[in-house]
Amino acid sequence: MDFGTFLWTTFAAFLTLATFSFLYKDNPFYKFAEHLVVGTSAGYFIIILWHNGLVQKLAYNSLEDGTWYLLWLDSSKPLYLIPAFLGILMWTRFSSKYAWISRWPMAMYIGIGAGVAVPLEMKARVNEQLFAMLRPIDWANFFGHDGMTLFERVVDIGSGMSQIIVFGGAIAALVYFFFSKAHTGVVGGVAKFGIWILMIGFGASFGFTVMARISLFINRIQYMDDVWINAAFDSTNENYHAGFQVMFWLIALLVVGYTIKEIVEHLSNKSKPDAAA
Repeated sequence: MDFGTFLWTTFAAFLTLATFSFLYKDNPFYKFAEHLVVGTSAGYFIIILWHNGLVQKLAYNSLEDGTWYLLWLDSSKPLYLIPAFLGILMWTRFSSKYAWISRWPMAMYIGIGAGVAVPLEMKARVNEQLFAMLRPIDWANFFGHDGMTLFERVVDIGSGMSQIIVFGGAIAALVYFFFSKAHTGVVGGVAKFGIWILMIGFGASFGFTVMARISLFINRIQYMDDVWINAAFDSTNENYHAGFQVMFWLIALLVVGYTIKEIVEHLSNKSKPDAAA
């Protein structure tokens, strides 16, 4: 392993430990990792937007056939000067006197974004869900497809039965939000079933999020194992580097030193009221 790879790998391991240190409390190590991630992300996206947005969409591809002394008005696509001008107006945000001008490009940007996002969200989250709910029932495979074992049929619930559950669950969830009639009798029973459907949906969504975070956690633990255990203390590993042990003990010494500092400060603060008394 070359020295550059060793340094970056060690730095990545240190940032992983610094991030996990927030489990103890907010501390300088976590703040350093947090500010580094935010700053790096901001700088990265600025460069991406500059090259993929401003340079590609405006400076070169769209206005490259124009001339500077005419402000590209003789270009084949002079209308691209309009978004360029609106982008310049956004900088008036930094002026206390002319900040109101930035409302115009901001309003246009938000309006265009909403106009693009709303139809896509309606299609993905409403229309497609309605189409899936109203599909014809597969009566031929109502209790599962041919060739399935009993366990597979129970887990799969069957193609047709699944469609009925989806349809009934959607109706029950909608009934729960129907407040023009008291939730009593049949309506109350259906609304209560709707609550169960909503809780199952929320629980599945939360479980999916937790599993995604746990997957990230496992990935970092595996990374730390490969870096510190195998690459630092196993000389037979192909990534073995003696410097890993040095960095490991330096980081361990740093953590121990910070822990001792916290203990001393805690004991000193605890003894101050007694001294005052």
